[in-house]
Amino acid sequence: EEITRLSDATLLPLKTLLGSCNSSSASPDTSEEPCPTDMVKMTKSKTFQAYLPSCHRTYSCIHCRAHLANHDELISKSFQGSQGRAYLFNSVVNVGCGPAEERVLLTGLHAVADIYCENCKTTLGWKYEHAFESSQKYKEGKFIIELAHMIKDNGWE
Repeated sequence: EEITRLSDATLLPLKTLLGSCNSSSASPDTSEEPCPTDMVKMTKSKTFQAYLPSCHRTYSCIHCRAHLANHDELISKSFQGSQGRAYLFNSVVNVGCGPAEERVLLTGLHAVADIYCENCKTTLGWKYEHAFESSQKYKEGKFIIELAHMIKDNGWE
């Protein structure tokens, strides 16, 4: 998030052009309009923690278009999330992680942490922190992102 504050130097020419908002020569119309010189310009720019190379096929957050994963990091398309199909990735970007908790999933007991988009804070899926069954150990440290929350970007003709 980036907030841009207009400096007094920027506002000074505006004050000169508009005159003082509280001047005694104001018109009899007493509507309470805010003084333009008292306004602060606030913008929320779309800056992401990481940008994936534009020459690679990528997956992005469907809600804000933040890059999430490179197609090369995709391990499997055969997963089920709470909202339908999901993909398993080796690594992701622009994603935050909540606290780990134990959950019984379709493949048994796992310690997982919900993951969310760092830009728009939408929950995207989860990270496997620990698998209790030896056959599921390959998932540890990997990420599930539900298809409902991502779109394909760059070079998917």
